[in-house]
Amino acid sequence: MLRVKLPPNAGNDVMDVNTPRGDGEGGALSLQSCVASGRGPGEHGAVPASSPGWDADDGDASVGGPAHAVYENVYDIDRAPSLPLADLTQLLGGKAANLVVMATELGLPVPPAFAITTAVCKTFLTAGWPMDLDAQIEAHVHRLAELTGRRLGDPGDPLLVSVRSGAPISMPGMMDTILNLGLNDATAKGLAALTGDEAFAADCLRRFHEMYRGIVGAEAPDDPWEQLRGAVQAVFESWNSDRARAYRSHEGIPDGPGTAVTVQAMVFGNRGGDSGTGVLFTRNPATGEQTLYGDVMFNAQGEDVVAGTHKPDSLSALDERLPQAGAELRRYAEVLERHYRDLCDIEFTIEQGKVWMLQVRVGKRSPRAALRMAVEMAEDPGFPLSRDEAVRRVTRYLASPPRIFVREPGVTVLLTTGLPASPGVAAGEIATTSEAAEIAANAGRPVILVRPETSPEDIRGMAKSAGILTSRGGLASHAAVVARGWGIPAVVGAAGVAVAEGEVTIAGRKLQAGERITIDGSTGEVYAGEVAGSSLIAHEAVTLLAWADQLGIEITGPEIESPVETREEEPASATATSGDVLKVLLIKGAATGDQLTLNLACDPESVSALVAQLGAAGLIEAATGGDRLTGEGKLRALAAFDADREQVGADRLVELLASFHKLDLRMKDTVTAWQLRASGDEPVINDHGDPGYDAQVLERLSELHHEAATWMAPLTAAFARFDRYQARLERALTAAQGGDQRYVASPRVDSYHSVWFELHEDLIRLIGRRRSDEQEAAGGNR
Repeated sequence: MLRVKLPPNAGNDVMDVNTPRGDGEGGALSLQSCVASGRGPGEHGAVPASSPGWDADDGDASVGGPAHAVYENVYDIDRAPSLPLADLTQLLGGKAANLVVMATELGLPVPPAFAITTAVCKTFLTAGWPMDLDAQIEAHVHRLAELTGRRLGDPGDPLLVSVRSGAPISMPGMMDTILNLGLNDATAKGLAALTGDEAFAADCLRRFHEMYRGIVGAEAPDDPWEQLRGAVQAVFESWNSDRARAYRSHEGIPDGPGTAVTVQAMVFGNRGGDSGTGVLFTRNPATGEQTLYGDVMFNAQGEDVVAGTHKPDSLSALDERLPQAGAELRRYAEVLERHYRDLCDIEFTIEQGKVWMLQVRVGKRSPRAALRMAVEMAEDPGFPLSRDEAVRRVTRYLASPPRIFVREPGVTVLLTTGLPASPGVAAGEIATTSEAAEIAANAGRPVILVRPETSPEDIRGMAKSAGILTSRGGLASHAAVVARGWGIPAVVGAAGVAVAEGEVTIAGRKLQAGERITIDGSTGEVYAGEVAGSSLIAHEAVTLLAWADQLGIEITGPEIESPVETREEEPASATATSGDVLKVLLIKGAATGDQLTLNLACDPESVSALVAQLGAAGLIEAATGGDRLTGEGKLRALAAFDADREQVGADRLVELLASFHKLDLRMKDTVTAWQLRASGDEPVINDHGDPGYDAQVLERLSELHHEAATWMAPLTAAFARFDRYQARLERALTAAQGGDQRYVASPRVDSYHSVWFELHEDLIRLIGRRRSDEQEAAGGNR
């Protein structure tokens, strides 16, 4: 059992952290209480003047005299500067800043810890290891020893620590963690003797060596102080790892802040059946339902949960096996959610029945869950969130509200069911590797990434995928967390799925890579082929939009595609015809009402009327991803293109298409340069870490854009839809130049490449060719 020693001026030598607190307080003694007697009046987060590492001025600290920190780069979590949370997060990283909140403000049970600041990371990455850092770390490790009664490297009662990254902006799973640091053969024997459990000690030693080799890249030295320095350095270096840089690029996180490092006394979830570890959300992050959601694993350590390599239990198992711990955890979760006034993502460990809080942060959630939570929190009179705050919290989702998929009755083949990890329906071809997913997505084909489980190395393929399916992992696994954060439909833990190279077996049925499946992240169902259906705006969005209207809050975004919004600058409905809708659907294959509105630059009501008219005539039908043409509809669309060809003249169109080929080759080269950079014999993914390089590529795109506008002039004079292509290209270029990297080539937005691809397809249809014919005419499949 972890015990916390009080400073000498507190009046007691040792106090067990299980000591009950008074009425109205948390269920365990916090570290704040351990040093409270040394604080000056009114000094939140102040530190005893007599404590190591602090100098008192001539004034009497006991009556509020000032105290000044000697150590500016390392802080104990119970002695953090009295800063607003946002500033503290920038200094200590999100992990340590929130540990400070739990330990000192809320009185929750948190193992002793200290944090090395983000400033040290930035110094290390530019100038190397600071000369005075070793001494500072040593001083704070000695304080951990004072508080726990254990010493680093002591074979009789060893202090073991975890070393974790902590960026100012949450980057789940992107950087590195080492547990059980401080173990070697001697201390492992001491741990075995102390606990009376040789298997437990051996398990901890094995885990430590595996983590150290995998993260530091070397065998762990016997000296725990050398271990600690190597681990801290590896965490700093992980800030610039490929996966971390790719995640920051996708999320729009700047490269400058660096990461803090949190060093914390270990508590052990692998000490038998009354121990465990887990991750929980205070509400369901996939649906928004007001219920605890997450996983727990008994006799395990934290990395087992998030890695997705072991099957976890649901939180209900905790109530059955350790009901007191379950009750404590629920109480702490409620305290945290009310304090942060938002969904909280919590990591915890239970050591021999005692609950320890290891991390809290505002949790990622799906767009639909974000809307539901905003409504329910604001409508709860006891919850500290107003309607105004609720609306402003989710404006980015209201600009393009999530929809509910309603499956049409008909013949569908249910292959298997897994855990519904991230809501939404997605259909696409199977890809069994991240690389294959990227290739398919870059070619404009929707793809479902199917893996046993995902890891941070899969991040680029996940970002390109329409949906994610895994055979292992729980609701807090890497695949589930990342998919929810990006709003990608996902089904995880589908035990009936077996993944091989280029092949997937689902419930005994073999499917090759490239075959199509549909996943429903709201139900966990996996279907063969595509599933027809339609989508409706989520009712929570309707409520919030009504509140926004009442409160006078304007809902805006770079591309507002909500059918409840009509842009004043859009042309009247008379500018779009049923023939225009048919042409768009022939080019796109399928499109939602929002996409049709965007393509046609027409008001949503007119588009809805045209879709209803064409549906009644049997020319279009609902499908996954929107509406698509029926067989008769395709014939009508082809006839419409034939009429346009007659208007311009086939010979003139052949000349225009021939001149387009040179522009198209430049476009492909530009997009390739944006996505790949030359590196030796093989190109590498452009991580957008070099602003100068990206600026050069965008300048090439701008030059191409202006030349393409001149080339398109004869077509814009003849057909209104080419004017609309030009406007969409202009918007995409402006967004990309403004810093939104998605608008160069991402298939998830109306990017330059996406619009260009549709323009090319339009030209092919207009001249009466097929794309395969066009590829030959343009010089192959370049």
